[in-house]
Amino acid sequence: MLDTSPLTLAVDHFADRLRAAPQSRLQRGAAVEALGLARELARRAQVMESPGVEPRVMPDVGMFAAADQVTLAAHDLALVLRGEGELASALTLVAEAQRRAGV
Repeated sequence: MLDTSPLTLAVDHFADRLRAAPQSRLQRGAAVEALGLARELARRAQVMESPGVEPRVMPDVGMFAAADQVTLAAHDLALVLRGEGELASALTLVAEAQRRAGV
């Protein structure tokens, strides 16, 4: 079984930083970055779970929910990852999004 704890730990850290960020930081792009990451992680999970089915787009429910959306999407993806390469790719996405978000 694939150990996905590095992904869940990384995304939980990012989400905690988002929750602690001031509203001004979220408005300057951190929330948009987090939503983009959540959408990509959710898309990947859906493609793995239901190949050939058009993935649904995670809705934008506001900047204060971005941390929860990232957490949910990453934990869903962690359940369906099949290999180290997919895990490494997801970890890279999280690290890059956190860097761009500035949190």
